[in-house]
Amino acid sequence: MAAMQLLRRILVAVALLSFGALTARADAAAPGPLGVLQTRLSAMSLHAPGSVGIMIEDLATGLTSSVNANAQMPAASTIKIPVMVEVFKRLAHGDFDLNRKVTLQQSDRDWGWGDLAHARRGSRYTVSKLLTLMITESDNTATNMLIRLVGRRAINNEMAELGLTQTRLHDYIRSEGPIHYALRSSANDMVKLMTAMARFQLIDEWSSREMISIMTEQHHNGLIPQPLPRGTTIAHKTGELHDTLNDVGIVYLSNEPYAIAVMATNLSTLDAGYRFIQGVSKVAYSELARFGAWREANDEAATPFDAALPATNEASPNPERDLQMWTPAVPAGALPVSSLPQAVAQPPA
Repeated sequence: MAAMQLLRRILVAVALLSFGALTARADAAAPGPLGVLQTRLSAMSLHAPGSVGIMIEDLATGLTSSVNANAQMPAASTIKIPVMVEVFKRLAHGDFDLNRKVTLQQSDRDWGWGDLAHARRGSRYTVSKLLTLMITESDNTATNMLIRLVGRRAINNEMAELGLTQTRLHDYIRSEGPIHYALRSSANDMVKLMTAMARFQLIDEWSSREMISIMTEQHHNGLIPQPLPRGTTIAHKTGELHDTLNDVGIVYLSNEPYAIAVMATNLSTLDAGYRFIQGVSKVAYSELARFGAWREANDEAATPFDAALPATNEASPNPERDLQMWTPAVPAGALPVSSLPQAVAQPPA
């Protein structure tokens, strides 16, 4: 077993080394600090505490830096962004509105994270409330209620139509099941979503603005936001799953935001994963700030962004780490979802 683990680590290191060399050559012509950013990301990935995927896009120019961005990885709670997108698509089509109420069923419950699992069966919540709980609190039960409302197949079809090739929701949120393989995505796919959202082109302008507004209220701020200057506006969603940490979002650097996705799995420790993602976030922010100054000094053209940025989210300087997000904490006497009687209606696919 030890020999197999050593072999796997060697193969991962060789793959990352080869990939890093290729990306460094491919992006050698990247202007100014963007070339430095690519070099630093490639170097950091060689010392990563696990398998990583990174994608960063400067939205003013469309230029990117990445490492292993197309690798399909466990999405953990970042899969809740595609769920939100499909909900807003249905809102835009008039299938229901934000005041539509959804009834909690026993099959919706997941005790991995969130208070809604403890609510009384038959309780009713508005779509607006469920969206807020799903994104800002990462409530798994709220997520399952929304998946049941719009349909898992519809979520997957929408992601495919948007050109996301690695994003799949294979099941509802079941913390005790094969969750590594049930929720999948890539850094590239997530940045595609964030870029379209930041440009107000994801579904439509109203939907994009509403989704950004919800994501700026995120309560789990220990990853991308942690090393950034206090008061920086960040719309993002974290994910944590056993040996996996992810964070994806939009960082509003002055009036020129950038999209970022950092995914890490097979981590040696979660502490190491936290340090790695925080390090990537700090490097991205500093190099893209330098890139903005470099563009201005060199009269490089950029696409202007809407000046009406979302309200600043007030992240705590010592944010609480959501270390129990995927650790089931089933209350005494409660039945796990897998043990429910067959008579309980299961959500449609």
